[in-house]
Amino acid sequence: MTTENTYEPIPQPPGYPVLGNLLDVRGADTPIQGLMKLAGQYGPIFQLRVGSSVVIVVTGFDLVDELCDETRFDKMLGRGQINARAVAGDGLFTSWTHEPNWKKAHNILLPNFGMRAIRNYFPMMTDIAMQLVQKWERLNPEQDIDVPADMTRLTLDTIGLCGFGYRFNSFYSEEPHPFVASMVRCLDLSMQKQTRLPIGERLRVREHRRFQEDTTYMNSLVDEIIAERKANGDQAETKDLLGSMLTGVDRETGERLSDTNIRYQIITFLIAGHETTSGLLSFALYYLLNDPEVLARAYEEVDRVLGDDTSSPPTNVQVNHLKYVSQILKESLRLWPTAPAFSRHPYEPTVLGGKYQIDKQNSLMVLTPMLHRDPKIWGDNPEAFDPDRFTPEAEQERPANAYKPFGTGQRACIGRQFAMLEATLVLGMILQRFELIDHTDYELKIKQTLTIKPADFRLKVRP
Repeated sequence: MTTENTYEPIPQPPGYPVLGNLLDVRGADTPIQGLMKLAGQYGPIFQLRVGSSVVIVVTGFDLVDELCDETRFDKMLGRGQINARAVAGDGLFTSWTHEPNWKKAHNILLPNFGMRAIRNYFPMMTDIAMQLVQKWERLNPEQDIDVPADMTRLTLDTIGLCGFGYRFNSFYSEEPHPFVASMVRCLDLSMQKQTRLPIGERLRVREHRRFQEDTTYMNSLVDEIIAERKANGDQAETKDLLGSMLTGVDRETGERLSDTNIRYQIITFLIAGHETTSGLLSFALYYLLNDPEVLARAYEEVDRVLGDDTSSPPTNVQVNHLKYVSQILKESLRLWPTAPAFSRHPYEPTVLGGKYQIDKQNSLMVLTPMLHRDPKIWGDNPEAFDPDRFTPEAEQERPANAYKPFGTGQRACIGRQFAMLEATLVLGMILQRFELIDHTDYELKIKQTLTIKPADFRLKVRP
């Protein structure tokens, strides 16, 4: 039996007075890459102190496997998510499990993300995907493409149309929709606050004023969407997320969602439903540009399944047969999961790995990119891009908690099937129509807000 005297201390970088380990995290291009570097130095578990806060970072499969035990651990809101509550309130992503609106909204919205419901969204997905490829088809040969920007247009417009019947019409403007600009600034600030000391925050008056202006604008746009739907009186007939939120009743409580919470849920879906998927598609295109063999196999599958008729979009059945394209997306999410961390806390004081004492209030961050590089699971060369890691046989043999790009348990991403269908459709349509040209010899650089995506990634295409 383990006694208190046999507990091992959790490794921690030395740090500095007052600052703690702040400079250890800030020393890389992004905080996530700083944490990944520390994981390489300190192993599968280490802790950091920033000001008065302490976070335990976990990267090894064996320890993460324990953290995914729903009977012992629950979701913990990390600092970035707590900061984002100023925008998204108690929406699904930024609420605590014990908050009433989380369970209520989850119960009401979950049926909208089953495969039958997602098939109903497919025509709207293809509507926006056609706008993307038609834009690329009309480019002059010398024009290049800002990949993350166009993927953001695509995914924002898709969730707007599928979820709320609202057209952002992002492809009809050179500049991002004002909602995107406000959202990006808010998410960027939420991320920056994670690595700042409280005393510095109080001095940023102009920044806080802009944050409030952006939040007010996003709230007003979403409130207009809700008001317009209510005025049309067709909530019950419109089978989308907004219709479900306006008419749905939680079977457990018999209650509906308030208009304020519906606003938070819409903002949550607009943030989470487009930021992560746009990053995924951008990373996938980067890896295809850098692996001719994988690209050739992807072209072969797309030619075989979709054919060369580009006058209309693929069918749902065709997209479901793009198995290798789906493997490419999953492998892209392994190396760079666009939501690169999730946090847990124990219900009661516990011991992790048989030797680390964890208190009830401790925050444990699962650093997903390093979990996805654990040699115990992914072999001696986990940095290699290999979609064959996701053949049905390989997935069946792998432990369930070794791959966590969408979080875990009851708090995993509710829209993960929607996101994967959308991404498979779009990548298939791009490969059906275009040759990809890496005209800048691009080297991957990560940009981080609450999610991650390639920075300054541009390419050219030709038919």
